[in-house]
This record gives sequence, C-alpha cells and structure tokens, in this order.
Amino acid sequence: QVQLVESGGGLVQPGGSLRLSCAASGRTFSSYAMGWFRQAPGKEREFVAGMIRIGGRTGYADSVKGRFTISRDNAKNTLYLQMSSLTVEDTAVYYCAAKVPYYGSSYLASPSQYDSWGQGTLVTVSP
Repeated sequence: QVQLVESGGGLVQPGGSLRLSCAASGRTFSSYAMGWFRQAPGKEREFVAGMIRIGGRTGYADSVKGRFTISRDNAKNTLYLQMSSLTVEDTAVYYCAAKVPYYGSSYLASPSQYDSWGQGTLVTVSP
C-alpha cells in the first residue's frame, strides 16, 4: 500500500471550478493505476475518473464527462482532478485511490480494485 493525501477541496458556487490534488508516496508512481471516487451524504461511494500511465486510456463517470479531467504528474507523484461547471450534485467527499503496482491496459472503475485510499477532501457546491 501507499500513502495518499488529497487536497484542494472547499466551497464553490455552482458553475465554478476547482482542482483537487492527490500526493502519493513511493518510488514507482508511474506504475500505479489511479482513480478518483466520491461519496455524497447517504450515498454509496461512486467512481468519478480513472487513469493508468500518462498517455493511457482514461475513464469518466457519465455524470462528469466533459466537465472533469483527470491527470497525473509522475515527477511530482501527484494525481489531479480538474473540475469545472460544478453543480450542487457534485457536492461530496472526494477520495483518490491507487492500485500498486498495475500493468494492465485499462483504467479501474470499481472501488474493490484499488488497495490504497486517501482520507478524502470535501467539495461543497452551494450558491
């Protein structure tokens, strides 16, 4: 397992933007499959976005396609989630997750496929 620390959450108005970051430990970050999930009050944790290596396939939940972008900087051991056109329905605790190591060819979209999780960062979208 690796240590994951999210940051960047906060309060934003509908239509606004926010960028989340996830700093990961370890020396082989480029081999990690990474993902973002979120959990709203009273709801189950759901997949938001996932990616493997830079240039590899990325995947998004239908609810965020065209609004969110997942990316990574392997030199900084950091995963990002750029969120735009936020709505109140995006309010949730956002978690980053890692599968270490991972040499598959597709992103992972199920929570059970990941073996490391961050503590979460709260995103609140409110007028």
